[in-house]
Amino acid sequence: MDAAPTPPVTLVIFGATGDLTRRLLVPAIINLTRSRLVGDDLHILGIGIEPGDDEFLRGRLDQFLNHLSGEEPTVKDEAWESLRRRISYTSGDFTKDDIFVEIGKRLGPHANAAFYLAVPPSFFGTIVEKLAVHGLTDESNGTFRRVAIEKPFGTDLASAQALNAQILAQIGEGQVYRLDHFLGKETVQNLMTARFANMMIESLWNSRYIDHVQITAAEIVDVGSRGKFYDATGALRDMVPNHLFQLLAMIAMEPPNSFDAEAIRNEKSKVLKALRIYTPEEAKTHGVRGAYGAGPLNGAALPAYRDTKDVSPDSRTETFVALKLYADTWRWAGVPFYLRTGKALTARDTEIVITFQPVPFAQFRETDVKRRLPPNRLVIQVQPDEGLSMEISIKSPGLSVDTVPVSLDFRYADKFDIAKTTGYESLLYDLFIGDQTLFQRADGIEAGWAAVQPFLDIWATDQSVPDAYAPGSMGPASADELIQRDRRQWHELGVVLHRNDK
Repeated sequence: MDAAPTPPVTLVIFGATGDLTRRLLVPAIINLTRSRLVGDDLHILGIGIEPGDDEFLRGRLDQFLNHLSGEEPTVKDEAWESLRRRISYTSGDFTKDDIFVEIGKRLGPHANAAFYLAVPPSFFGTIVEKLAVHGLTDESNGTFRRVAIEKPFGTDLASAQALNAQILAQIGEGQVYRLDHFLGKETVQNLMTARFANMMIESLWNSRYIDHVQITAAEIVDVGSRGKFYDATGALRDMVPNHLFQLLAMIAMEPPNSFDAEAIRNEKSKVLKALRIYTPEEAKTHGVRGAYGAGPLNGAALPAYRDTKDVSPDSRTETFVALKLYADTWRWAGVPFYLRTGKALTARDTEIVITFQPVPFAQFRETDVKRRLPPNRLVIQVQPDEGLSMEISIKSPGLSVDTVPVSLDFRYADKFDIAKTTGYESLLYDLFIGDQTLFQRADGIEAGWAAVQPFLDIWATDQSVPDAYAPGSMGPASADELIQRDRRQWHELGVVLHRNDK
């Protein structure tokens, strides 16, 4: 069934002159316009601190889209020209009342509105309070008023709880859309379909058949110009409680009783609440952290993380983290989940690797199979080459019985045209139609922070520095040791299995 167009709505973007707006939000809305999923009744009201009028913001976006057009000819077309006329701008201080009075005048009392907070996290609570004080979140007259909030949502368990309390004191949970852009990826959304629409997969989806799960979000880029932000954040806070835990939840959740948003979010929250909370001693042995040193990366000399601009020379912030976690449920009892993420690594690669139990060797003892048979693996590639790959063993040609691993591959780009999407199209569409399936709920956010809090606590008191690793490597040696203690190995980064006919 084709998706229906969105209802009339004004998208109010706080931080409209920022990178997120021009690089992701506006191109996504252009794509939705091109697909006729939003129409002429969608309006954008940009809010920023820089002085200017409507043409100021339109011109800024023109410049950026002109730059993109050199790489992608269809970015700026009639869809943009149609949308451009419906973009307006007003400037002001997010912490003052004047800007909210102006927003109220522009919207009027009967307009549907979605407020998108593309601003630093320090403004989240203040903006929501101001919106509520000025009646801009009131839905009593039949209109909808929703608030979309980018991560990071808190910096630890206490701050996440405080922020949730501050926001939910003003508006209902049904009005809050906490975004994680990973959930806009086609492969991530397809995880539920792949599991629940294929009996041969779901019937094996448990501890009887699965040995362990690996979830990796690797970046080839370094910290770059974001030293100040990153030194206060680190790899664990930046990636684990949001991106990686959302992937984990979709892998480990129980089948929902429907595809209703709350049914799905209930099951995801149950998984996150089931993550084992480690003692301080357990946290020491179930997590490692690293920071890249100086060395060559992408043909250039990269300074060590501690020598990066705006990073403290005695920084103990990690640029890499690896964790071993357990979800204490009947389905996943005893199955370890290995998570890792980092910067300046071998490749840009976000993937989920499901490794199944090895086959009993007894059947092959009278054959020429001399080595241990490799286990079956399901590799779910989230980015950059979205798709799925199943590794199986077959007999190699010849008279002797020997096995070789082969891969059954599916790539989204081979079957569907997804090259021009940003990943925000589905998130914005769902925001406009009121579908919260892909958005995080307060209890899930807090459960995620609770699971990583032991690591935050122990590293805050540990005076040692993160383990060093070379730029362009797979991370520190301690990450390998973490998984090798269990006689397992990390899936090699950047390895995309070729089709069997190549």
